[in-house]
Amino acid sequence: MKGPIQDGYFALVELLLPEFILEHFELKEVRKEAEVFHLNLEEVNAPPEELKEEKLLSKGFFPTITIQDFPIRGHKVYMHIKRRRWLRTTTGKAVYRDWSIVAEGTRMTSEFAAFLKEISRYSGD
Repeated sequence: MKGPIQDGYFALVELLLPEFILEHFELKEVRKEAEVFHLNLEEVNAPPEELKEEKLLSKGFFPTITIQDFPIRGHKVYMHIKRRRWLRTTTGKAVYRDWSIVAEGTRMTSEFAAFLKEISRYSGD
């Protein structure tokens, strides 16, 4: 259960994260340790748009990856990201969101482009 300080961290961090990240990831935990903030993000269980016609089952997550983000008021920020994978019921093969497709046609900051590039390195193959 979250307490008042944890609620405050959540509210603050949600204001700082790009809306696009909050659309695709759920902020599960914000932890402050000394001069470091740890943000735990979990990809939401919404299959990729390009696979919406397929029958998919959520099959858990890839191993968590950690990305260092821009500091907040002198505090280091680490995002611990759990990417979701789904199983195609027709083939039995795992599928996951292709972040390069998500990025096409969107306007994004260079920071967000770097975020997508970093998480795309961890395809789970």
